Amino acid sequence: MSNLKFNVKYCVWLPLVVLITVFLWAVPVTFYGIDGLTVVQQRVIALFVFAALMWIFEIIPNWTTSLLVITIALLTISNKGIGFFCDPTYGQLVSYSRIMSSMADPVVMLFLGGFVLAIMAEKYGLDVTLARALLKLFGTKPEIVLLGFLLMISIFSMFMSNTATAAMMLSLLAPVLSKLPADDKGKIGLALSIPVAANLGGIGTPIGTPPNATAKGALEQAGFDVAFGDWCVHMIPYVIIMIIIAWFLLRYLFPFKTKKLVLEIPPSDKKKDWRLYLVWITFFATILLWATEQLTKINSNIVAFVPLAVFTATGLFGKEEIKEINWNVLWLVAGGFALGYCLQDTGLAKVLINSIPFGSMSVVLVLVIAGLVCYFLSNFISNSATAALLIPILIVVAEGMADPEAANNASFMSLGGTQAMIVFVATCASIAMLFPISTPPNAIASSTGLVETKDMTKVGIVIGFVGFVFGYFWLTKIFPF
Repeated sequence: MSNLKFNVKYCVWLPLVVLITVFLWAVPVTFYGIDGLTVVQQRVIALFVFAALMWIFEIIPNWTTSLLVITIALLTISNKGIGFFCDPTYGQLVSYSRIMSSMADPVVMLFLGGFVLAIMAEKYGLDVTLARALLKLFGTKPEIVLLGFLLMISIFSMFMSNTATAAMMLSLLAPVLSKLPADDKGKIGLALSIPVAANLGGIGTPIGTPPNATAKGALEQAGFDVAFGDWCVHMIPYVIIMIIIAWFLLRYLFPFKTKKLVLEIPPSDKKKDWRLYLVWITFFATILLWATEQLTKINSNIVAFVPLAVFTATGLFGKEEIKEINWNVLWLVAGGFALGYCLQDTGLAKVLINSIPFGSMSVVLVLVIAGLVCYFLSNFISNSATAALLIPILIVVAEGMADPEAANNASFMSLGGTQAMIVFVATCASIAMLFPISTPPNAIASSTGLVETKDMTKVGIVIGFVGFVFGYFWLTKIFPF
């Protein structure tokens, strides 16, 4: 089966993607029917389609597609690329340093800081210590334990990758699941609490999930400064409400037979020395600085360097820990930023704005369609890739509707404007959880052997529908940016 998939990818999908890309790259500019389109802008369109198809079919790992996109852009769209390709007469070229800076975009650094905190928390047992302390609050009633896990997983996912959180909580859940009878449906609910809470929890902070980082970076590129604390104030209440809805849903679909549940989580075996205390202090100090950005005026991207500097200077974070950083996620996000830079700096964004009558389109229709496309794609490809693919386009759409001369400008601004639209789309990426392939936490839950795909899909449909509708009204009507 694996050989068949390999052959289909490389013998069918790869040639197809290459043919489509070459066609879009080589046809006359007039083929697109867009007034003012240049050859360089045409290359950006071809590169965008190439990235989209490669991410959708996952012919090669998603992060390698991002690196390939950056490399092709440097060679064919930058001002220091291949000589006969990069002739200024073909259109506005992008500074090569601008494209390369996507690898160290401030938001990428923000994510890096989150990874460093997660690695150190796990290495020094901070995660287990916090888990034991939190779980003591939830007693022995299974329904309350389920709520406890939902809340705890969602909290961890706000500051750690949802994959790392899911993997950590699976080990904590194992002794709990072993205490329940084989025919107790509550086991399914507990297992599903991992992906549900991990996916929803990440929505709460800018570093909780890659789509958030992509959205924050795209907004900053477009001139909108969304502070860490401002994001949290808007989105953590949304997460709390969704977690409560998920709790009722899991209890209804998978009721417990067991009336009393005793948790047995072994204490952390880490020695209490200066290293442990330094990790604790740095962990909470970093979170505090992130949460009080508006008060301290220290940008959250700069704060992300604090744990990295402290841990490397004290020798706690060395070459072995560096290997544990999720570089593929950072590079994937960087590829999305690079596409955004090319879209903006070549002038393609303005050309698209002028060629598509966004100003006369229904704002609600644009928001709903954008959210649905993002939700649909995120169920089949990584939510990181989906966000990297769609958000640069939607920034252009938002700018078109935000134009003071646009017919629907007043309506768009009353619904929260560009910030609300982009954050809503990022949220749609995170609520997509229909299948084991939809997100790593889903795959981790499936690995327990307790969750059938039909159960996951059943929960995913309800969470997706409620999260979509509630997210739309929350960000555009109830609590717009």
